[in-house]
Amino acid sequence: MGAISTLFLAITIDINPVMAEFGPFTLTWHGLFTALGILAGVTLSVWLAKRDGIPVEVAQEIALVGVPCAIVGARLFYVVEHWDRFQNDLPSIVFGITEGGITLYGGLLGGVLGGLIYAIWHKWPIGIGLDAAAPGMILGQGIGRIGDLINGEHIAKRTDLPWGVKYLHPDSPQYQYNLLNQDPENPLRPLDTYAVHPVAGGYELIGDFIILGILLFVCYRYIKVPGWVFCSYVAMYGIMRFFLSYFRIDEQTFAGVPVPQLTAAVTLGIAVIAAGILYKKPGPITPEYALRVWGRLPDDIAPPKDGAAEAEPTRA
Repeated sequence: MGAISTLFLAITIDINPVMAEFGPFTLTWHGLFTALGILAGVTLSVWLAKRDGIPVEVAQEIALVGVPCAIVGARLFYVVEHWDRFQNDLPSIVFGITEGGITLYGGLLGGVLGGLIYAIWHKWPIGIGLDAAAPGMILGQGIGRIGDLINGEHIAKRTDLPWGVKYLHPDSPQYQYNLLNQDPENPLRPLDTYAVHPVAGGYELIGDFIILGILLFVCYRYIKVPGWVFCSYVAMYGIMRFFLSYFRIDEQTFAGVPVPQLTAAVTLGIAVIAAGILYKKPGPITPEYALRVWGRLPDDIAPPKDGAAEAEPTRA
């Protein structure tokens, strides 16, 4: 399988990115931790939704719509960004997804839009549901990044920092890139490679869990407007992702600017606009949410029934 170790002030990872193959399907570490991230994220979001008065079956139903939309959005966004890789191999758009090749922003957009449209159609609590989704989404992202750390899937800049990572397995994308793009003044020795910044599997992984902590222990405690926890998540992740682009060299550009930086700027603007909309129209409010966040029940909200988590939301 390989190993993870430290050598000469660098972290070395010599693990095959592929765990197993089943006919045309390939299971990678990236795919495994993506699945685990989805499971953990949905579990957390359903629990948070239940605490704020959204019935478990409603939260699960939204997740059953949002997760497939997220997967489709993540893949389509990646395919559009890297169309030159797929235009002569269209079946790989579907069958190659287990090997990697998804874009996080596409997943966020697809999942949120799918779940949001479905919730609006059923007239379920929009702001409260978005707030419950945010911690689960960032938790899933963080767990998924563990697979990126193992695979060396995202090409990063070289570094001599002690936490730089050397990918030594021949099938690692980072190893292959370094082999084909050697520094003439510092050619690689046999069975060696360059240390690179652990951007996705290090910096972003740590940043994801820091954002998770802020959402759960700060935003959930002090924010009083339904939907603003979600807007805070979008803003914090967008800012982090904008600066992480400076450490990566595999990103597509538009007018000389990395696409993730443009997307981060756009989503940050959307978060600000959404915060204004949710301030005026937060959607239905449950009595459980009102008691937890405001400490009281407004006159137009009925008290929770026996079994608080099953109380029906009241329209705001």
